[in-house]
Amino acid sequence: MALYRNRYFLSGILLILLGLQFRRVESFVLNEKTTRMVAKVTKTPLVDNSTTLGTIFEPVTPIPRKKVTPPRWVGLSMIAVGCVITFHAFSIPKHRPG
Repeated sequence: MALYRNRYFLSGILLILLGLQFRRVESFVLNEKTTRMVAKVTKTPLVDNSTTLGTIFEPVTPIPRKKVTPPRWVGLSMIAVGCVITFHAFSIPKHRPG
């Protein structure tokens, strides 16, 4: 699969839009399935059961949901890389089949 001008342009625009979304959103709340997967990968407990009371009431804890706060520079870097890729797409010659 060759990367032609239109694919560079599309990937640049998508990065710009994704970066704008990361700049507008303050935090994400993951659903239960994703929170459990993140806890499994990072090997952290879902609830704090360091006390005896915590281990007794572990089965009746609420559904765990993790709040993710992305750093501000992630959105800016996506916008910057998207702009560079989009401007690079203008310098690539048009594809002529054949």
